[in-house]
Amino acid sequence: MGIRTGKELLESLRDDRRLFIDGKRVADVTTDPRFAGAAQSLAELYDMQHEPALAERMTFRSPTSGERVGLSFIEPRSVDDLIRRRDMVKIWMDASCGMFGRSPDFMNVFLTGLASGAIELGHKDPHFADNIRAYHARVREGDLCLTHTLVNPQVDRSKPVERQDKDLAAKIVGETASGIVIRGARMVSTLAAYANELLVMPSTHLALNKEAEPYAFGFAVPADAPGLSFVCRPSVIHQNAASVMDHPLSSRFDETDAMAVFEDMKVPWERVFIHRDPAVCNGLYERTGAITQIMHQFSTKNLAKAEFMMALGFAIAKTTGVDAHLHVQGMLSELIQFTEFTRACLRASEADATPGPAETLMPAAMPLWTVRMMYPKMFARMCEIIQLVGAGGLVAVPSYAELEGPAAAAVNTYFQAATADAPQRIKLFRLAFDAAVSSFAGRQQLYERYYSGDPVRLAGALYTLYDKDPHIDRIFGLLDDLEARQNADEWAPPFASAH
Repeated sequence: MGIRTGKELLESLRDDRRLFIDGKRVADVTTDPRFAGAAQSLAELYDMQHEPALAERMTFRSPTSGERVGLSFIEPRSVDDLIRRRDMVKIWMDASCGMFGRSPDFMNVFLTGLASGAIELGHKDPHFADNIRAYHARVREGDLCLTHTLVNPQVDRSKPVERQDKDLAAKIVGETASGIVIRGARMVSTLAAYANELLVMPSTHLALNKEAEPYAFGFAVPADAPGLSFVCRPSVIHQNAASVMDHPLSSRFDETDAMAVFEDMKVPWERVFIHRDPAVCNGLYERTGAITQIMHQFSTKNLAKAEFMMALGFAIAKTTGVDAHLHVQGMLSELIQFTEFTRACLRASEADATPGPAETLMPAAMPLWTVRMMYPKMFARMCEIIQLVGAGGLVAVPSYAELEGPAAAAVNTYFQAATADAPQRIKLFRLAFDAAVSSFAGRQQLYERYYSGDPVRLAGALYTLYDKDPHIDRIFGLLDDLEARQNADEWAPPFASAH
């Protein structure tokens, strides 16, 4: 089949999925006002793959069918492949201002990384390795949109999952000749409303004991699988807004977050990738290289987002004339630093790429780890800078609809800026409000803080992974050399002559 159109995507979402929001089941995500904007934005991303000017930059020939498929499915075998994939991701991310964090390329890259490292899933049973490779091919050839869920519900974080009194986390409750049976819940499934498939994989470290085995699994099911439900958080879209221009980001890019609930859901064996195996679950993403590949993808997202926030800061400052002030220039220079830091780390990861599993090439991990750890802090500061530069104008800006209302004359007069008329200034400040102040902006900040894992655990993981010994050896080598030279009377400290 190969790449799909936006229309084909939207048609595929009109299924029997059990999706709930605000106490009701959603009949059609493509028309419901809480979901339709993001659904249309997603469809536009799919349509971009068909544009003649972008086809070569966004697709490649499938290694099996020869059809055009998305470049986010490529198994990179050269630095050029990494650059081509980054370019493809950047096109999509620029189109969404970096705000569509879980656009389909995220899961495409993640799944591709798992398929490249499939051998790690097949140590006990090679069928599981075959299953993930076959699933990757199916998703690639069908251009399917995936969501995933990794994390157990927040019930009792003081105990490991197998020892919690309230046994609510998703687990295997049985096996049949045709597959496994899953009961319980997982969070957070971002993009669930718009996905064709749900990939369920391990997250936190599991104990290597029999009690933990029911929680050690990996599988994929259709979004409308019997026994599967999604319970969504309330939308951040202002459904009573007088104009789309009042909330230009949230109205188009609220990708939605949900909890996945499994009620004795049956998973066929051919869709199972891990079965009662904590040892496979623990460290899986490092061993397959999937985490390094996905860091490359989301660092590209981070670059697009930083560029957008930087451009927004420049535009606000110029429009109101505050860019003449040195302290404002200092804040705007921070936006430049954040952007160029992210760009440099991304390019360094490609330049220092290393061999990966199955003859693939992986970007260097440490530059990407650095972005992963620093970006949540940087993005929070970006939002703060937009708030500081926009100041009171962000909360005083009226609806764009006021330009045609009974107060239009006053609005056109008093909402001008140094270099912009009232319509231009209102549009700009409504965009800035949505990016840095609104509930949509708050969700974006929380997303950046947690989407790739618990920052405390990630910091510990980075410290553990980092090759510290050469640096420690350097320090003690320096001290040993100084001591040896002093004992050999090669030199005396500067203060020696004073005694």
